Amino acid sequence: MALLTVLCYPDPRLYKVAKPVAVVDARIKKIVADMAHTMYDAPGVGLAATQVDIHERILVIDISENQDELMVFINPELVWVSPEKKAWREGCLSVPDHYDEVERPDTVRVKALDINGEKFEIEADGLLSVCLQHEMDHLQGKVFVEYLSLLKRNRISLKMKKRIKELVGQR
Repeated sequence: MALLTVLCYPDPRLYKVAKPVAVVDARIKKIVADMAHTMYDAPGVGLAATQVDIHERILVIDISENQDELMVFINPELVWVSPEKKAWREGCLSVPDHYDEVERPDTVRVKALDINGEKFEIEADGLLSVCLQHEMDHLQGKVFVEYLSLLKRNRISLKMKKRIKELVGQR
């Protein structure tokens, strides 16, 4: 397994819309393994392929306490969202050290393919619902900061650009 480089906001590659996976083969399974390794190393609870500059519809999520319950979603689609909404404090591996409240539907139903290419459907609420929506946004080229005010977005963008310059300067 390889550690992949996570793109940092406001990298323009984060805005690319991911393409559907045509077939779940050894290449896709390697991508999933590398994404899981990267997510656990970060550490995070979710990662979309877009965040590692792979523009295919793949998500990995693990919200378990011991990080031992990896969930894989290939070609995920929202099939239903509850009318009830709830605000959660969100963060993102592509926007390190920045957290803010985002309001989303409380419960969702998602259909996808698993690591073996088998169809499944899941209804999720709470943290899993938030993670699914957050990561699926990435596949649509949307970062959670876009739910924030323009002022907050601009402030985060400036801080992230400064951070990137500092990191580049240290090399």
